[in-house]
Amino acid sequence: MIVGFIQNSPRFGEKQENFSQIATLAKGIIADLLVLPELFATGYTFTSKEEAHQLAETPDGITAGFLKQLSAETGAIMVGGFIEQEGDQIFNSAIMVFGDNVIGTYRKIHLFNKEKLWFSAGNKQFEVHHVNGMKIGMMICFDWIFPEVTRTLALKGVQIIAHPSNLIMPYCQSAMVTRCLENRVFAITANRIGRETRGDDDFTFTGSSQITCVNGNILSAATTEKLCVNTIDIDIHHADNKSVNQYNDLFKDRRIDFYL
Repeated sequence: MIVGFIQNSPRFGEKQENFSQIATLAKGIIADLLVLPELFATGYTFTSKEEAHQLAETPDGITAGFLKQLSAETGAIMVGGFIEQEGDQIFNSAIMVFGDNVIGTYRKIHLFNKEKLWFSAGNKQFEVHHVNGMKIGMMICFDWIFPEVTRTLALKGVQIIAHPSNLIMPYCQSAMVTRCLENRVFAITANRIGRETRGDDDFTFTGSSQITCVNGNILSAATTEKLCVNTIDIDIHHADNKSVNQYNDLFKDRRIDFYL
């Protein structure tokens, strides 16, 4: 399977301009799965809840439409972040699209910093989607710091985790080595680059998007400052084997009677 990430630098609030940047980066790319950053079309640094509401969409909005178009052009399952609206609530969400179909959305359950002021906490269970021969799960950015997220997806049978991100702390890329190793899963962390200074906030995003293997090896990595698309061919079925050696299996050896 050819899997990859697109690392972009969105301009705050300019969806069409950000779509155009992504489309240019993806031109000529053929893949099975491509992951975009968290909030890839809106930017991240909101100054009010009302501002975030103005950029929100339902899962049949223009962001889903753009991803469907990109899926048709690349042949890939597309995963990317957007602001999802349901009634009077908005969520920091990821959407998965394949062809003309929205496969599902995930709503970020671990909100970071001022996200707690703008968004409602996620209210949907983690799901593993069986799409085009892959078992794919989604998590978003700060979810990485909670090992229960990756473990839950792994116990549900995930092979590869799509991980849209807007990382500003320096820890995640290294931590994903352990997250993948301890669960023997693949992960695609798609991060953005650039700087956003709005209101009282001044954020510089760390880039360094990466594809991490089941053994913790980093298979592909971006720089901290450049727009890019990286793809690589992986054998997704390596994630089905949870054996560490002849005697140890990561899941069969769990002693859940001793865990909180």
